Amino acid sequence: MATEDGDNFRYLIVQPENGGITDLYRYGILGNKASGAKFFETSDEHTLHEELSVGGDRGGGETPAHRWVIIVSIVMRKLIKFFGKPMEWTGYVVDFILNLLSLNGGILGLFFNLLLGKMVIPVRGSATYISTIGHIDGRIDLMVGNDGTPAIQLDAGNRSLMDLCMMASKLAYENAIVIKNVMHFIDFYNCWNDYQKERSTQVFIFSDKPKDANLIVISFRGTEPFDADDWITDFDYSWYEIPKLGKVHMGFLEAMGLGNRINTSSFQQLLQATNTKLQLTNEGEPKKLLPEMGELSAYLAVRSKLKSLLNEHKNAKFMVTGHSLGGALAILFPIVLVFHEEDEVLQRMIGVHTFGQPRVGNRELGKYMESKLQYPNPRYFRVVYCNDIVPRLPYDNKTFLYKHFGVCLYYDSLFVKQKVEEEPNRNDYGLWYLIPEHLNAVWELARGMTMGMAYGPEYKESWEGIVMRLIGLAIPGLSAHGPPNYVNSIRLGTEKHIQMSTL
Repeated sequence: MATEDGDNFRYLIVQPENGGITDLYRYGILGNKASGAKFFETSDEHTLHEELSVGGDRGGGETPAHRWVIIVSIVMRKLIKFFGKPMEWTGYVVDFILNLLSLNGGILGLFFNLLLGKMVIPVRGSATYISTIGHIDGRIDLMVGNDGTPAIQLDAGNRSLMDLCMMASKLAYENAIVIKNVMHFIDFYNCWNDYQKERSTQVFIFSDKPKDANLIVISFRGTEPFDADDWITDFDYSWYEIPKLGKVHMGFLEAMGLGNRINTSSFQQLLQATNTKLQLTNEGEPKKLLPEMGELSAYLAVRSKLKSLLNEHKNAKFMVTGHSLGGALAILFPIVLVFHEEDEVLQRMIGVHTFGQPRVGNRELGKYMESKLQYPNPRYFRVVYCNDIVPRLPYDNKTFLYKHFGVCLYYDSLFVKQKVEEEPNRNDYGLWYLIPEHLNAVWELARGMTMGMAYGPEYKESWEGIVMRLIGLAIPGLSAHGPPNYVNSIRLGTEKHIQMSTL
């Protein structure tokens, strides 16, 4: 499907740093196109005119709502970038304190160990250094069947497989040594993210057994709670159009190591490099595949390893999964496989399960991928819990570019599941939503404090999780994004029609 016609590759980059508050006012309120143009870099004048005049993806004249959503995106990215360093420092401090308390048996244990000179100091990157996500929800055991043992059914959308994928998505936040101690570990990658200009795209691979495996799971790491660049990526509106496929979120392509916005021709070069193989230097480091790439590509690394594993395990099929930003990368992986016409690989894919995933592309992309992944049976399931803010990003309205696709499994705050095309309140803004969302956050806090008594000790929330619920009183969509909500939804969830008949 790759094309040699470079003219068909269009793009739009939103650059918040290129304009000021006055420009935002002139563009957002007055509709001044010259001020708006400062925030955009495009492949051609037609694309810029389309963005400023007809709302990007749909057409139909001037669209103030479209401008407003872009303004929100720009303002949020400016604010997050401004607080980037404080967020990073806060993350280091929080991680250190959580591990310090955990390793020393809590506050009292830390006090006594300090008096006795036995205080344990956390070592970042060690087998005992757990992420903030891991402290919020420390569960690692899989859901068990009636016989008390895990029974995973290899059908997309199955509850047991969904539970496995959620646990893998949660585990992806940990460092390589922690991950190696769980499951039948195969490989771990910390790949170059050209948007963040660092190795931050983390993905690991494991199987159900070391030999003659039946299942291979690929899990991408999601948005780090204190990583400003991750949150900026979620709010980014920039896109790159792949011919015959559709428009794809540029930040996610960069996170997969498939190009960079500084040299936009790198996207076309890397997307067309279908036969590129990973090569290592004498020191074991990855060679540069293209000058623009610079470092190891997550897509190429995982694709190469997956092909090798499928060749080694003749009966194996594979799943791709991720939470938050990891969910976006999880669905982007098969999107690029489709573009590269990797039909033999795709035939052995059971499906993609994502949790709290942001939008990755436009309606054209969604329709094309649904034709590949939803027939004859759905293979892509997107799980959304209640007021989670991340699945509502980047913002969407009648004229806006980004659209979800696939089967959405939506769980409300009572863990009642519905199959819907789109989660309710798909943009999560508006004064009429504030009161219900904050009242629901109060309910979730009260429920969190009683989960252990109501559902059993394995559902008891940690004190770190309760703190997250308290944060939710101010920002409901943020606490709703936490992994405990997704684990509990999968394990405790009921179908809507069952719940109604019971009542």
